[in-house]
Amino acid sequence: MAAILLIEDDPLVRRGLQLALGRHGHDIRTAETGEDGLREFRTSTPDLVVLDLMLPGIDGLEVCRRIRAAGEVPVIMLTARGDDFDVVGGLAAGADDYVVKPAQPTVLDARIRAVLRRSTSTSDGVRVHRDLEIDTAALTVSLHSKPVPLTPTELRLLLTLSRAPGRVFSRQQLLEEVWEHDYLGDSRLVDNCVQRLRAKIEGDPATPEYVQTVRGFGYRFGPV
Repeated sequence: MAAILLIEDDPLVRRGLQLALGRHGHDIRTAETGEDGLREFRTSTPDLVVLDLMLPGIDGLEVCRRIRAAGEVPVIMLTARGDDFDVVGGLAAGADDYVVKPAQPTVLDARIRAVLRRSTSTSDGVRVHRDLEIDTAALTVSLHSKPVPLTPTELRLLLTLSRAPGRVFSRQQLLEEVWEHDYLGDSRLVDNCVQRLRAKIEGDPATPEYVQTVRGFGYRFGPV
């Protein structure tokens, strides 16, 4: 049973999702404002946060930034629109995935389970690439012998790319393997996660040596 914090100001939506996700086997805590959500986050230590972007007081983008600054708990954002402003803003703030409202409980449950599976992987030992060390059993990453905190999605992306150095993965392949989106998904999920990962493991994210862009195709893991 996963402990889920649902931050949603609409009482009907909040109660409906609470009941539906509870029937899917999750332990649901709720909050109706950004301030209440942050307090609940600090006290309940959830496994995952489902966050509405349009909140009174502290908005969802700022809530997401504070959750991300506090640790690696994954965030799925709920957005009333599928436009660039909401989606790009939420992903840049650190969200792992998004669902456009009205959120179907089965879709949201599937996204929750997919995100939570990202912290698991088949172990093949320790991968060492120059100053980067990836322990696939302990699911830890270190750079210059110092630990690098990664979200489950960032870790799954790095594990996927690093298992085959030099192989080019298209954005769609990464969506299917990391996000488990088995349809023509949103490549912005991949691009934003790559940016966040580079900020943590690259000496100079503008000239990356580990997660490299293959223009017109996708990404590959270096050095090659």
